[in-house]
Amino acid sequence: MSDIDLSRVHLIGIGGAGMSGVARILLSRGKVVSGSDVKESRPVLALQSMGAHVAVGHKAENLTLSGQLPTVVVTSFAAIPQDNPELVAAREHNIPVIRRSDLLGELMTGSTQVLIAGTHGKTSTTSMAVVAMQAAGMDPSFAIGGQLNKAGTNAHQGSGHCFVAEADESDASLLRYCPDIAVVTNIEPDHLDFFHTPEAYFQVFDDFAARLTDTGVLVVCLDDEHAAALGERQKTKVTVRGYGSAAAAEHHPDIAYTVVESVAVADQISHAHMRVGEQEVEVAMQIPGTHMVLNAAAALTAGVLAGGDVAALAQGISEFSGVRRRFEFHGAVAGGEYRGVEVYDDYAHHPTEVRAVLTAAREKLAARGVGKVIVVFQPHMYSRTQEFAAEFAEALSLADAAVVLDIYGAREQPRDGVTSQLIIDRMTNKVVHQSNFSLVPQTVAELAHPGDMVITMGAGDVTVLADEILFQLRTDD
Repeated sequence: MSDIDLSRVHLIGIGGAGMSGVARILLSRGKVVSGSDVKESRPVLALQSMGAHVAVGHKAENLTLSGQLPTVVVTSFAAIPQDNPELVAAREHNIPVIRRSDLLGELMTGSTQVLIAGTHGKTSTTSMAVVAMQAAGMDPSFAIGGQLNKAGTNAHQGSGHCFVAEADESDASLLRYCPDIAVVTNIEPDHLDFFHTPEAYFQVFDDFAARLTDTGVLVVCLDDEHAAALGERQKTKVTVRGYGSAAAAEHHPDIAYTVVESVAVADQISHAHMRVGEQEVEVAMQIPGTHMVLNAAAALTAGVLAGGDVAALAQGISEFSGVRRRFEFHGAVAGGEYRGVEVYDDYAHHPTEVRAVLTAAREKLAARGVGKVIVVFQPHMYSRTQEFAAEFAEALSLADAAVVLDIYGAREQPRDGVTSQLIIDRMTNKVVHQSNFSLVPQTVAELAHPGDMVITMGAGDVTVLADEILFQLRTDD
């Protein structure tokens, strides 16, 4: 793709998490950036303040927002329909149309590419790696799918030699990259609307490993069956470094590199003792959960392999305060009937992610010794609900009580017989089906008691409810 002219770039859906990040980097490099989105948003306003030309709404004439036609148009094939007027106009003017992954691949050229892949945990792990490298003075460039709480941004043009980014497998776009360090956090069948079979989904990760540079390193989680198997298959072809628990490391002695020797869970901070190669280090985790400890081990491994000092990297991870919508704390009730109730929001929309978050929540409350877990869950996509209804029910049953909303269809059309009831009917805990958004805060208030933890969860618009629930509980004090 080196023949692509990036002097004037137009991005369709520029306000999205991924698009806004690459737009930031283009602007930092002095490129002319234009774009459009369906609505005004915080990312859109931020990009405009940096000099981007952004229109609200999609129209053919948006291609000339900067005063002349762009040299390339960037789109998401999954999210943007082919009849989008800006895409149609681009084709009429013979302007090259590329994916965000193609653009990101261009932007990473010449850097040490650190790519984080996997079914779950990409954003958190990428974010931890970035914060760790920043603390180690490496100043990496980065593009992530969420906004760092500490940095307040999702992308940055750094002065260091590393470029850290998520590698999205959902449409096989990760095969656009040529990583120097490729991290695979876990592999579990997903996005079967694209891949159709689990075997095809697994294969994309082997294909990703095959794209490593000659001196590249594959980093795999040893606690995940399929990621570990990937490492074992690839160890005769590329350098493989595994991370995980002591028990998992014992099963994969040839590739074990970073070992979590012990974890002590407390109410606010968990302490993990890790061995990275021959070096011992302590990491304090502000975000709860065993899955987050493993993500930290992945980030630490990537940072060390990229040349960072292990102690400085560990200190950076210890200061990591999270990513928006990843066990994000929204507030607590100070007193009254709901004294001590905490409200969190999380992006989890796959059964494994739901299970991990609710397990972490239960560990946190167990350390505190009081309270129960209430989850407000919005299923995401009809295909995913149909495929994993039983698994969602099992995972959501880890909560003491659940409020389940109607399915957020995203880009899908409704399917006959596919509703939230497929999940609800299989759940074993107290569950309320609430189809009316405006009534959810009151429904939660009827379930909550002092010291409880409320988590809004899902990839749709359920996130707006966290603050509304908190307001309701505080008002009822």
